[in-house]
Amino acid sequence: MDRRELLKFVALGTALPAMPAEVLAALREVHAGLASNPPRKAFTAHQDATVATMAELIIPATDTPGAKAARVNEFIDHIVADWYSGEERARFLAGLADVDVRTQSQFQKNFADASPAQQSEILRALGVEMAHATAALAAAPRGYRGSTPDPEDNFYFMFRQLTLTGYFTSEVGFTLQLKKVIIPGRFDGCVPLDSLAQTKGS
Repeated sequence: MDRRELLKFVALGTALPAMPAEVLAALREVHAGLASNPPRKAFTAHQDATVATMAELIIPATDTPGAKAARVNEFIDHIVADWYSGEERARFLAGLADVDVRTQSQFQKNFADASPAQQSEILRALGVEMAHATAALAAAPRGYRGSTPDPEDNFYFMFRQLTLTGYFTSEVGFTLQLKKVIIPGRFDGCVPLDSLAQTKGS
């Protein structure tokens, strides 16, 4: 399965339990590579700060770690750099720049420098636009696209899918939020022989 196929599962927001094992393994490899690879591949320091702030607003730290602790910004950076086509990367970065344009227009500062309330207001507006695109597609006749907006072309749709995928395939999200074991099963290296005998006899 190539990266284009893998991205389809991310774009569709495929639930983790329904995600093919090879897709999950590939996404886990991205997380594993964060420790050894440069921290930024597609993003500038400013873009990375914007992505990290947005992701943390979507999945904030509560009694469990949030998106920043799961290094979701680095995960997104690697997906955008290594998995996206040039066109997709340009669309994503243009959408990211537009977040600052909107924040500058309303609050005269960049998104990462705005207050949490101002940042939340910008994300709410982006969410409304995303919902309209999704609703328009759902209302269109089956098989018809025409001028109907595609949610996958919507920056915030792309961003949310990457954030959720990045978080729930990270060790933090996978083990603490979903309560999954990354390597299933258990190895008991020092089991008393009498307990094994009892198991066989039962």
